[in-house]
Amino acid sequence: MNEVHYDETLDTKGLNCPMPVVKARKKIGELTEGQVLRIISTDRGSIKDFQGWAKVGKNIELLGQETVDEDGTELYLHFIQKTS
Repeated sequence: MNEVHYDETLDTKGLNCPMPVVKARKKIGELTEGQVLRIISTDRGSIKDFQGWAKVGKNIELLGQETVDEDGTELYLHFIQKTS
């Protein structure tokens, strides 16, 4: 994935569904239009959770997702832009 510019990071490591999305919804409400939130999660289910939210959510766009390895732990990165 190409590097995505982001304005804020939300660390949800250790939290399981639905908490990463719940916390992201709250945080995205604090951003201004056009800003991008990077969410870091250890919950594999967050991949589909954020895809689902992007389909039904208003005023957001899922710019990308990626999986990275950090010291043997898989991290799931999600990039959500506030569109209005």
